[in-house]
Order: sequence, then C-alpha cells, then structure tokens
Amino acid sequence: MTEEQRVPLHEEVLSIGKRTVEGDRVRVTTRVLEHQQTAEQDLDSEEVDVVRVPVGRPVDAVPDTRQEGDVLIVPIVEEELVVTKRLVLKEELHIRKRTTRRTERVTATLRAEEAVVTRDPPAAVPPESPSGGET
Repeated sequence: MTEEQRVPLHEEVLSIGKRTVEGDRVRVTTRVLEHQQTAEQDLDSEEVDVVRVPVGRPVDAVPDTRQEGDVLIVPIVEEELVVTKRLVLKEELHIRKRTTRRTERVTATLRAEEAVVTRDPPAAVPPESPSGGET
C-alpha cells in the first residue's frame, strides 16, 4: 500500500488591521455684534376747534347736521314758551378738523450673533506600522 504525503509549498494569510487617523480639527466660536439702528415713523394727530355761532332765529323743524367745506355744522335747538310753542335755532357748532404730522425717531441697539469656523491641520503623528501576528 502506498501512502501519499502532501507537503505544503506556500500559503498566504490575509491580515487586516485598522488605525485611527486624525483629520482636521474644527473650532467654532461665536461673537455678538451690536449696531445702532434708527427707525422713523410719521404720526398723525387731529385737533378739533369748536366755535359757537349764536343764531337766535325761529325754525319750524330741527335743521339737519351739515358739512360746509371742512366745517361740520351741528344745530342746537331749544324750545321757548311763547303763546305758541316753536323751535328756535339757538346756535350752531362749527367744528373744523385739522391734521398735523410729525416724525418720531427711535434709536435701538440691535444684536446679531456671528459664528467663526477655523480649521487647524492635524498634529504630526508618526504612521503606525500595521500590527503583525493577527490572522
């Protein structure tokens, strides 16, 4: 009987390892910036002048309120006791409206935040030799 023997001539073994490699470092800082800003706004205001105009004449009915140009006329009546009762236009209120405009300025401090990003190259690290003996 013949016995067969095998002799290995060459065998390859795969060895895998890993190492940590440091990349760029990133630094983020923030700062607050302040600046002055002025805002303007036109503001309207109205004033009313009331002038009492005596009339003193009898009327048959209460007159209507009326507008003459920029004047609103409001009739004021009263009853007087005479032999007969009648309406007498006692006075009128002449009301004129005026509009004035002024500009208001307000100054306020506004803040805004800004981010500054800085990249630093990695520190010089000697390359590691691949670890041996691992299979």
